[in-house]
Amino acid sequence: MLAMLFRRLGLGAITVWLVSVIIFLGVEMLPGDACTAFLEREAKGKLLENCREDLGLNRPALMRYTEWAKGAVQGDLGVSAKGQKPISELVGYRLRNTLLLASGAILAGIPLALFLGVVSALWRDRPVDIVVSTLAIFAMTIPEFVSATLLILVFSVWLGWVPGIVLTPANAPLVEFFPEVLLPITVLTLVMTAHILRTVRSSVIEALASDYAQMARLKGVPYWQMVFRHVLPNALLPAINVIALTIAWLLGGVVVIETVFNYPGLGRMMIDSISDRDLPVTQAIALIIATVYVGVNLAADILTLLANPRLRTMHIRKG
Repeated sequence: MLAMLFRRLGLGAITVWLVSVIIFLGVEMLPGDACTAFLEREAKGKLLENCREDLGLNRPALMRYTEWAKGAVQGDLGVSAKGQKPISELVGYRLRNTLLLASGAILAGIPLALFLGVVSALWRDRPVDIVVSTLAIFAMTIPEFVSATLLILVFSVWLGWVPGIVLTPANAPLVEFFPEVLLPITVLTLVMTAHILRTVRSSVIEALASDYAQMARLKGVPYWQMVFRHVLPNALLPAINVIALTIAWLLGGVVVIETVFNYPGLGRMMIDSISDRDLPVTQAIALIIATVYVGVNLAADILTLLANPRLRTMHIRKG
């Protein structure tokens, strides 16, 4: 098990490093730089040269990336090229706001997905299954910006129940984001629930048809006792990885949602930093998202290993 853990950590570190390199190269290939974005029409001559010298943009790209990578390993994400402020200060409130969206979607979406997935599987091909499966397919296939726009149209424009755009500043207390945060959380919950629901439904149906479930029926075990003691514990194991992937997706997938709702989160900040050619901020956000993604998947692998005795035994034998 320890060997698997170290192997996963090594692969995760390589993944984070590759992401930082790809982001750096991608921003470097964009036309212009931070100085041309800040100075706009005045970006020429001595003024442009002085700006690039002050920001260190006249140095080779490899040198700039190496310095940034060394600082990131030590916990120093650098200084924003636009505002000349520590990135850790700029990212702090934005990360908190994004975690608010993700936490709301997780708390609402995971229990709902598990419940609907189990219900849909136990009443397979019945009206409740048909309705739930149809809604899940629609939620999975409709792009987030479309569902977000529809919700704004219905609940904000037509009914006027909740705000359609977030106007609260990024550093405001979390309580001030209510009820502006309700629609963004709803959109994320719909997508999250649909993906997990489909996996849970398939796993429960497969577990109901398994040999141990059939054997329990032959031994006269009551149906609901068989479901709760034998079927669900084994059927919900595959959902752990799907839940982990969905949670990891939330931090990256909120970019679209935060843009549509003008939400001051990490995704919106990344879009703004790319527009401003603020490379240090862009790299820092990409590094945070990649690290969270790798960490969540590592935690899911460990939970799956601990929850499944057969997998744990296989790893012990291999070791």
